[in-house]
Amino acid sequence: MAPPVAVSPLIKTARYSALIAGIIYGKRRYDNLKPIAAEEKRIEEEEKKVRDEQERIAKLLEASQESILK
Repeated sequence: MAPPVAVSPLIKTARYSALIAGIIYGKRRYDNLKPIAAEEKRIEEEEKKVRDEQERIAKLLEASQESILK
């Protein structure tokens, strides 16, 4: 195995600065997108409730029509 290579302090500083900037950017982006995703999830749940209710009504109508025809 080769011995470690000496890396310039300027390069080390630039790499760690980029890493920290990326972490901060990711945190801000996540905090920005989180409420949007929560709102979309809430809307999806409401739509699912309506869709389930419509399916239930359709099944009841279908069952009642079948019992009338028999």
